[in-house]
Amino acid sequence: MPRRMIQDIVAGRPLIDASPAMSVRAAAQLMAQKRIGALLVVEQGQIAGIFTERDALNKVLAGQLDPDQTPLSAVMVAHPQTIGADKPLAYALQMMVDGGFRHVPVVDRDGRPIGMVSARDALGQDMVDLEQDMKRLAALEASIAY
Repeated sequence: MPRRMIQDIVAGRPLIDASPAMSVRAAAQLMAQKRIGALLVVEQGQIAGIFTERDALNKVLAGQLDPDQTPLSAVMVAHPQTIGADKPLAYALQMMVDGGFRHVPVVDRDGRPIGMVSARDALGQDMVDLEQDMKRLAALEASIAY
């Protein structure tokens, strides 16, 4: 897992983003439709912020804000930390641990958004690795039994 490169993870994934003026409800509907937990908020080709499920819960719902009238710009995390696509996933995971968040926007060399990685990206590969280890262990146990 630590050797997996971010560029390989985001390759082929569409960039799903929103404008700062988009309403929270529209953003939540887009996130539900795309089955994602966070949106990049992009303005003039640059990352202005990130809006996550936590923001919807903690800032909008718990804050009793109207999701139809509240723009993302009012509740997003402005200017989030980003990571370059040429870095290993382990770097992004360390950023998440250190910062207490679960999503990291990915940028190209010019700072333009190209995707996002999440803690789930690591979990998915861990499950694949675990299944492979279990198969190897079962095969080893079977060969020892004879």
